[in-house]
Amino acid sequence: MSSNTFKGGIHPYEGKELAKDSPIKEVLPKGELVFPVSQHIGAPAKPIVAKGDSVLKGQMIAEAGGFVSSPIFSSVSGTVKAIEPRRVAVGDMVNSIVIESDGEFKEIEYQPVDDVTKLSKEEIIEKVKMAGVVGMGGAGFPTHVKLSPKEPNKIDYIIANCAECEPYLTADYRRMIENPKELVEGMKIILQLFDNAKGILGIEDNKPDAIEKLKELTADEPRIEVCPLVTKYPQGGERQLIYAVTGRAINSKMLPADAGCIVDNVETIIAVYNAVKLGKPVMKRISTVTGDAIQNPGNFLYSIGTSYSELIEAAGGFKTEPEKIISGGPMMGFAMFSLEIPTTKTSSSILCLGKDVVSKEETLACINCGRCVEACPEQLIPSRLHKFADTKRSAQFEAWHGLECIECGSCSYVCPSKRQVAQSIKTMKKMVLAEKRKKK
Repeated sequence: MSSNTFKGGIHPYEGKELAKDSPIKEVLPKGELVFPVSQHIGAPAKPIVAKGDSVLKGQMIAEAGGFVSSPIFSSVSGTVKAIEPRRVAVGDMVNSIVIESDGEFKEIEYQPVDDVTKLSKEEIIEKVKMAGVVGMGGAGFPTHVKLSPKEPNKIDYIIANCAECEPYLTADYRRMIENPKELVEGMKIILQLFDNAKGILGIEDNKPDAIEKLKELTADEPRIEVCPLVTKYPQGGERQLIYAVTGRAINSKMLPADAGCIVDNVETIIAVYNAVKLGKPVMKRISTVTGDAIQNPGNFLYSIGTSYSELIEAAGGFKTEPEKIISGGPMMGFAMFSLEIPTTKTSSSILCLGKDVVSKEETLACINCGRCVEACPEQLIPSRLHKFADTKRSAQFEAWHGLECIECGSCSYVCPSKRQVAQSIKTMKKMVLAEKRKKK
């Protein structure tokens, strides 16, 4: 049993058995693909194509709109059909490049590198930047920015987030089983940027085969170590992962780099390998399509810009009409209002549930049992923050460290009164932060 963990957390039903043994299958897109120009944190990308232009697979169609931004590439060959606002998964209308695929997948020529060890640090960063690599675990933070801290010599650890602690999700697991060499090589490339750093692959101990495989591959790599973690949600949270691996604590006012750490997701590190070694930009990613309403749950390699409906079709469609469809995992994902929505660089999964159990629960009064306090990985008092949020007492909310909430949902999960604790705290956080921005 692993001892690397954090205080608090929960053990929800994992649900990973539905898709974990399904090998990655490629999904070829049909018809039009939609590429929102905001697929990352920071400034939107700027289109560099026009309606009527012919494009090739791998061609840049939007350039970075600033330092904290990222370019976007076509994942198919075809014709630019329109540049117009389209609805995205969170409900916003976002300016998007619409490409009609010609079904031929004609591709640009890439420039692979024979020996990446001969590349300078600046060349590696530039290749990551120009390939459009962002945090593909969900955050979407441009990776070239993350890999460019002010004091690189003070970075002690590069941590690969291999935990995949969200229930149902198995895409990272399949990557570790099917593409472990690319993960290790990607870690080695990142380590070239940091002379004093050690690479840590943090994996929950419910994935013993992935742990064994990666230990074999890193046996002769003195700068890389596999670190088994206690299986517990949210073990893959950035702060929790850093603490579990290094014993170092950070808060909302700090970056991981302030604690000498950089954390990247499995898919992101493999994207770094593809960008630097193979010269390929981000055009595809793995997504888990799962849930008890899905005919054949599995893990799919899809072209970014493909609609969610095509991923559902690739998984055999619905065996029962779902009452709830979630983009992401059940703990931190969000409900989908339509499947005719484009996938992006951060679309890691789609979860389809036959029953919407949560909406049918009766909410009762708080009984002050303290279970939310025990579960909170940030050691807050969620019940009190929930009360401040419901009564719009922002000063008290902030004084009781409400902004430290990571919105993991553990408090709502354990609440015997079925109160929407995390949801109200999340809403209050947005209000407080918006008010702070107004005062600047």
